[in-house]
Amino acid sequence: MTKKTLLLFLVLLTSCSESVDLIVHNANIYSADKLNTKHTSFAVKEGKFVYVGGDEILSNFSSSNIINAQDLPVYPGFIDSHAHFYDLGFYLNQVDLKDTRSMEDVIDRVKEFDAENNKDFILGRGWDQNDWNIKTFPTNTILNETFPNKPVVLRRIDGHAYLVNDSALRLAGIDNSTKVDGGEIIKKGNKLTGVLIDNSMRLVDDIIPEPTKDESIKALLSAQDLAFKNGLTTISDAGLSKKQIELIDELQKQGALKIKIYAMIDNDPISLEHFLKLGPYKTDRLNVRSVKVYVDGALGSRGALLINDYSDRKGYRGIIRTPIDSINNLAFRLAGTKFQMNTHAIGDKANRIVLNAYRNALFDYRDPRWRIEHAQVIAKEDFDLFNPKIIPSVQPTHATSDMYWLNDRIGSSRAKFAYAYKELFNKSKVIAFGTDFPVEDISPIMTFYSAVVRKDINGYPGEGFQVENAISRVDALIAMTRYGAYANFEEDEKGSIEVGKLADFIILDNDLITSPENRIPLTNIVATFINGELVFNRRYN
Repeated sequence: MTKKTLLLFLVLLTSCSESVDLIVHNANIYSADKLNTKHTSFAVKEGKFVYVGGDEILSNFSSSNIINAQDLPVYPGFIDSHAHFYDLGFYLNQVDLKDTRSMEDVIDRVKEFDAENNKDFILGRGWDQNDWNIKTFPTNTILNETFPNKPVVLRRIDGHAYLVNDSALRLAGIDNSTKVDGGEIIKKGNKLTGVLIDNSMRLVDDIIPEPTKDESIKALLSAQDLAFKNGLTTISDAGLSKKQIELIDELQKQGALKIKIYAMIDNDPISLEHFLKLGPYKTDRLNVRSVKVYVDGALGSRGALLINDYSDRKGYRGIIRTPIDSINNLAFRLAGTKFQMNTHAIGDKANRIVLNAYRNALFDYRDPRWRIEHAQVIAKEDFDLFNPKIIPSVQPTHATSDMYWLNDRIGSSRAKFAYAYKELFNKSKVIAFGTDFPVEDISPIMTFYSAVVRKDINGYPGEGFQVENAISRVDALIAMTRYGAYANFEEDEKGSIEVGKLADFIILDNDLITSPENRIPLTNIVATFINGELVFNRRYN
């Protein structure tokens, strides 16, 4: 072959390869498809996977953007199936009270925050009396002494209780005669303690200054940065108002907000009626087709609704935040629409109420994919009420956070049937994982670790917490990817690395599937891609 002929052959060979926007090769790719297929390369064009396969990719495709992954693991982008994305950015600019060990610790942090920020209205979040030596609810006595004239509102770690000072109580019009359905105002003797549980918190919500649009935008963009750093490409935001959804939509259309949001509509009259009249709303990054409903509160603040008394509070069984007839009526109303019902249920009585409401409303519907958010404590006889029509949407790090005080709160016999993820998975055949951030850490790596190892970040307990309900590593990965997409009715467009799906994927520095157990929490996200676009990067240009 002459030199001229050889040159012509090479030109023809090159021209036969398809030009694409991105090539990733020499990778350890977990597709998360139905066969759990593994690959070493893929090509992306116009935001979608156009090829997924092996080493021949460089012969068949060309691109100016080629990543040699050097055998690093590549997964579909993580989907957080239950979180509070809109709230997260705001909490980054409030007093961080996580890991405080006493009321004195709380006061010190609030004083430090006030000295640095000097705001007219102080907001904080993250205290948990279960971490303190004195595990009873605090009172606002020291808070009043320190801040006699400036309102202070401190949200408990689970988001289901406030500690507020007298200044905030006065502004909210709360006194000894105030009563609220679905909430509790804690008193000591006949004196208000400043602790408000569940629906009573709404009285204080009404006096908290509304953020400006610029503050809201800044908060959303800050939350997005943190999400991308943790490999999250889609987040199910558990409770958004019409106004909040419209702002997210505006920022996404402008290109400022690239994260994908599955929006659960707040169960308030304005938001609910607007979207039920409009119908499901879908763009390439926003999906509005579910309603968030609360039945009860949280275990940590004793707002979870139980069948029998709390073990550490005799004669008390928790709070029902939405009346049973309202739950039933809404279930029948939504069953006749394309909207999904996603109900917060933590206590065994709350879960029983929701399971029965779902069973009655869905008897004639094949694939509603309604969700129970949290599904934390289930009565033994109620597990059989779970089925493929009902998706458990759970947060594995709740189990490893709550295990320290769980037996004290509900006793060992009920605790045995709490956080039973394997049992729920077996009944429903699908399970979706989330974090509930900022209640828990945003890290999906810790979600994975808690689900498969059932230990906290310190490796406690050594044998694992109720390990009979641990999820396998592959199933845990699917619960954070393909099942998350399925729970959002988005399995045809995302959740796995397959030809035709949107190119949402992440590169990690450690393979969660094969890693030694103690190495899992140390795993970092190397890069995050949405629709083939690099949105977070530790290594690549």
